[in-house]
Amino acid sequence: MQRIWVDADAVPRVIKELLIKASQRREVEMVFVANMHLGIRQTQRVKTVQVAAGADVADDHIAENCQPRELVITADIPLAARAITAGAVVLTPRGDVINKDNIPEKLSMRDFATDLRDIGIDTGGAPPFHPKDKQRFANGLDRWLTRGWL
Repeated sequence: MQRIWVDADAVPRVIKELLIKASQRREVEMVFVANMHLGIRQTQRVKTVQVAAGADVADDHIAENCQPRELVITADIPLAARAITAGAVVLTPRGDVINKDNIPEKLSMRDFATDLRDIGIDTGGAPPFHPKDKQRFANGLDRWLTRGWL
């Protein structure tokens, strides 16, 4: 059975809604994991897991439970690395595919940005979510649903 794990703390609402619709339409299990109540109605295929508060608790739950070929939705690069190690497929909410070929560079860039912030340099953060991001995500999700890979 196909399963999608969602790092739901920071996923835009429009992406959550798209995922829920896809779950119903394609009969795929969806697990939203967060450290707060999400207000998502659970169904036979849509589940929510509320973990304890704390850094990386939701990430730990996803990384420890995702299986090979399952899809993990996250923008968190360390979680993406752990999911890839577990054999999962990773898609960001903006539609970027993260895989074993590009994760080293993404980890390096993340660490560099963290170092800059640590010395007081404003790195600007992520750009606003755009409708093109939603479309790229929907395309990537459809590829995984129809082929099992991105």
